[in-house]
Amino acid sequence: MARSRTLGEDFTFVNPVVKYLLFLFNMLFWSISLVMVGIGVYARVMKHAEAAMACLAVDPAILLIVVGALMFLITFCGCIGSLRENICLLQTFSICLTLVFLLQLVAGVLGFVFSDKARSKVSEIIDSAIIHYRDDLDLQNLIDYGQKQFSCCGGISYKDWSHNMYFNCTLENPSRERCSVPYSCCLRTTEKVINTMCGHGMQDLEYLAAEEYIYTNGCIDKLVNWIHSNLFLLGGVALGLAIPQLVGILLSQILINQIKDQIELQKYNSQHRADPWY
Repeated sequence: MARSRTLGEDFTFVNPVVKYLLFLFNMLFWSISLVMVGIGVYARVMKHAEAAMACLAVDPAILLIVVGALMFLITFCGCIGSLRENICLLQTFSICLTLVFLLQLVAGVLGFVFSDKARSKVSEIIDSAIIHYRDDLDLQNLIDYGQKQFSCCGGISYKDWSHNMYFNCTLENPSRERCSVPYSCCLRTTEKVINTMCGHGMQDLEYLAAEEYIYTNGCIDKLVNWIHSNLFLLGGVALGLAIPQLVGILLSQILINQIKDQIELQKYNSQHRADPWY
C-alpha cells in the first residue's frame, strides 16, 4: 500500500520537456522584445522624426516601442505561466498569440483582396517621402537605397521629383537642383570618377532622352513586379512568422491540459488520502 501511495504522489502529468521548451521559446522572444523597445527608445530620444511622421502613418520608433512592449507582455505571461504552471497566464498567452496570428492573417487577406487600395496607399507614402527627401537624412538614405536596389526613379516616373521643393521645375525655384533628380536615379557606370551631378536637368528631358542617363520607370511598378516574382520568398517569410506563433499556441495548450490533469490527480489523491483502503 505504501509503495502504491508513493508512486501516486510522485507521478505528474506535466511533461518537463513541454514545460521548459515553452519557457525557452518565450524567453527568446522576450529578449527580442527588450531589444526592440531599446532600439525604439534610442531612435526616439536621439533624433527627431518629424519627416518620418510626415510621410509615414506611424513613427517607426514609436511602432518599434509599441510592438516590443506588446511582445514583452505576451511573452512574459508565457515565461511565468510555463515556469509556475499558472493556467491563467498560459491562457492569456495563448489567446493573445491566437489574436495576433488571426490579425496577421486578416491583414494579409485584405492586402491581397484590396491590392488596388494598397497600391494607392503605397503611392501616397512614396510621394510624401519624395516631398520630405531633404528633411531627414535617414529618409534620404532609405529612398536612395530603394532607387538603387530596384533601378527606379520616383513613384510613377522620374518626373515625380518635381514634387520636391528643391527639385521642382518652376521658374521661381532658386535651387541649383532645379529640374534635377537624385544621384541614386542615375544609371550605374563603370567609370572610376563618379559624376554625382548626373541627374542635373533630367526632368527637362523627354523619356527617351532621359533614359540614356537615368532610370525613368517609377519604383511602384518595380516594387509590384518584385513582389510578383518573389511570391515564394514572401510566402516563406510569412510561414516563418506563423510557425513560431502556432508552435507557441500548441505548446501552451498542451501544457494547460497537462496542468489540468495534474490538478484533477491532486484532488483525487486528497479525497482518498483519508481512505484506509487507499
